[in-house]
Amino acid sequence: MQPLRDITVVSLEQAIAAPYATRQLADLGARVIKVERPGAGDFARAYDSRVRGLSSHFVWVNRNKESLTVDIKDPQGMDVLRRLLAEADVFVQNLAPGAAERAGLGWAELHAAHPKLIVCDISGYGTPGPYATAKAYDLMVQSESGLLSVTGSAEEMAKVGISVSDIAAGMYAYSGILAALLERGRTGEGSHVDVSMLEATVEWLGFPLYYAYDGAEPPPRAGAAHATIYPYGPFTAGDGKVVMMCIQNEREWAAFCERFLGQPELATHPDYAGNAARNAHREALGAIIAARFADLTAAEAVELLAAVPVAHARVNSLAEVWEHPQLAARDRWHQVQTPAGPIPALAPPGLVDDVPRMDPVPALGEHTRDILAEVGLTATEIDELTDRGAV
Repeated sequence: MQPLRDITVVSLEQAIAAPYATRQLADLGARVIKVERPGAGDFARAYDSRVRGLSSHFVWVNRNKESLTVDIKDPQGMDVLRRLLAEADVFVQNLAPGAAERAGLGWAELHAAHPKLIVCDISGYGTPGPYATAKAYDLMVQSESGLLSVTGSAEEMAKVGISVSDIAAGMYAYSGILAALLERGRTGEGSHVDVSMLEATVEWLGFPLYYAYDGAEPPPRAGAAHATIYPYGPFTAGDGKVVMMCIQNEREWAAFCERFLGQPELATHPDYAGNAARNAHREALGAIIAARFADLTAAEAVELLAAVPVAHARVNSLAEVWEHPQLAARDRWHQVQTPAGPIPALAPPGLVDDVPRMDPVPALGEHTRDILAEVGLTATEIDELTDRGAV
């Protein structure tokens, strides 16, 4: 299923947020032309070398794309980009604050020249505002958004272990572009999608924000446990392995007390009747639950929790995720080519094609000559641009 197979996306992208958005579009069939700097390319190519010498970040978010290296500060390089934009459906950029406007690639100018073009700007904090020109990497936005204040243990805050602010912005850019394509189908006009990492992350913080509404105490940092629902989190079994479990309602709580704890009277104990009471007395209740887990191996605990039944989970390592039986049963792993050979790649969530689109992760500038020829440059002109480092 490639519903975007007739859509062309030109992207001045780097790092994670914009490449993640455009990879979602590419997974749905869009042609994505990734514009990179000659010689260096997207700096995420050099973040690490963990995937057969390639960057783990880069191979994750750049399959199904074509790589064009062109210096847009060179007049002929900018001419190449403008030729591409004249035929494109979508333009995405996440350059440094103000860089697109200074290059003549702002929404107003592009819309005047190409009324059907959808322009998506992804930034750290958005424009205008006092933070408009601030550099914004993922950890900075996790900090500014308040995410760090609710993540970690009581003693120490912690960043989320993935680039969550980048990912949030990328997904809002992706959904915004899809909406803009639908709107263009009705009106014939392109529109402006303006996504900031700060706003995307704060949107995802809706629960703790409202929990702390009007000066109320914020939810405490609770490590791997839920901050306000209890019991909901990790418990250590007698063999030292950790089991995650969760009680969501009073029916589950009563069954858990009877079938797992062997103490049905706890279900109606005034200290534990209702989530608010359990959360207020989590230290005492936690000791009771921990003692029961200590009498069991992790396998025994999981078997009992399944029989209750209440939600539970293994705490998997990343190595175990590669071998996860559910992903295998649903045939979610496929192969994608890279400059270093084939690697496994997860099929796009939501798509159920037997063979999802898995075009290669491009080498730097791999498609440059073909794209330049496509926009009308002769072989001699391409050679001249190459010789002077403009492509």
